[in-house]
Amino acid sequence: MSVFADKVIVLTGASEGIGRAFALALAGQRPKLVLAARNRDRLESLAIECRALGAEAHVVPTDVTDADACKALVDESVARCGALDVLVNNAGGTMWTRLDEIEDLSIFERLMRLNYLGSVYPTFHALPHLKRAQGRIVAVASMAGLIGVPTRTGYSAAKHAVVGFFDSLRVELLDSGVSVSVICPDFVVSEIHKRALGPDGQPLGANPMAESKIMTAEKCAALMVTAIEQRQRLLITSARGKQARWLKLLSPGSVDKLAAAAISRKQ
Repeated sequence: MSVFADKVIVLTGASEGIGRAFALALAGQRPKLVLAARNRDRLESLAIECRALGAEAHVVPTDVTDADACKALVDESVARCGALDVLVNNAGGTMWTRLDEIEDLSIFERLMRLNYLGSVYPTFHALPHLKRAQGRIVAVASMAGLIGVPTRTGYSAAKHAVVGFFDSLRVELLDSGVSVSVICPDFVVSEIHKRALGPDGQPLGANPMAESKIMTAEKCAALMVTAIEQRQRLLITSARGKQARWLKLLSPGSVDKLAAAAISRKQ
């Protein structure tokens, strides 16, 4: 039997990008998926695809920056499905601007609320249910949560907070049977880049990345499924990401240059 058959999986940020690809990658295992994001129409479309692949799929539109909405998401998931086995904190957003170009300082608070608190709130409310199920907590962070990335100061800060929070939570849960997996993708083809905030705090509207040179959401999702099945502590999805993690200890200046080059090449 597949690992996630009949398991109740709550997925935030499910409507597009990595979240959508992850839901479709899991659907064939016939889980009970609770799909959360702000856009109901996109969620309904995804739910139809997931059901066609064998999953039970429920749509719960949710703004993860609202603590009460996150509680309602968990409560509704448990009410509909009877349990909660896996929480995947995937909702997030980014920026594309240097600090000295910023015109709207609210960017920093917005990114912290979405990326960091948008993972804290669902986790807090889901934790009692996950303890009963000896379940899995998943945090989709970023390589920007492990190293500094230019034009991403606010995003990188928020993802560093995500990594720190879930590393600490893992220690708290050592004897609970609940695992904590932190996912750190490199650049992935996703709508997140189109929605990246520019210096005026508005979405760019176009993807500045060289999409042909970066990982697809589908490949990232496949790596995630395996890591979560195995209750893996940390997943870094690229060879250069793994290299950068160790170079940061041995030659931090080299990592700075690698990060600057990656942004310059947009890949």
